[in-house]
Amino acid sequence: MLGATVHAQPAMVAETDAQAQGVGYKADATKVDKAKFPKYAAGQACANCVLYQGKAADASGGCALFPGKAVAAKGWCSAYNKKA
Repeated sequence: MLGATVHAQPAMVAETDAQAQGVGYKADATKVDKAKFPKYAAGQACANCVLYQGKAADASGGCALFPGKAVAAKGWCSAYNKKA
């Protein structure tokens, strides 16, 4: 396989990961506990957060909060900050 480049996909962040729990990460933003995280609003998702490092069309991508791991584009956490 000359010239072929293989890129390993980073492991997904588990909702049970201690750091993920600390920021209330959910892989599906529609499942955010709105009583616990009143800052959450419909339409907020990792894909439109400034910390998200994937492309808008990607199902998942990197996140500055979780180096070396990926988050779901449709996910959410309390560190959410809308892209300008």
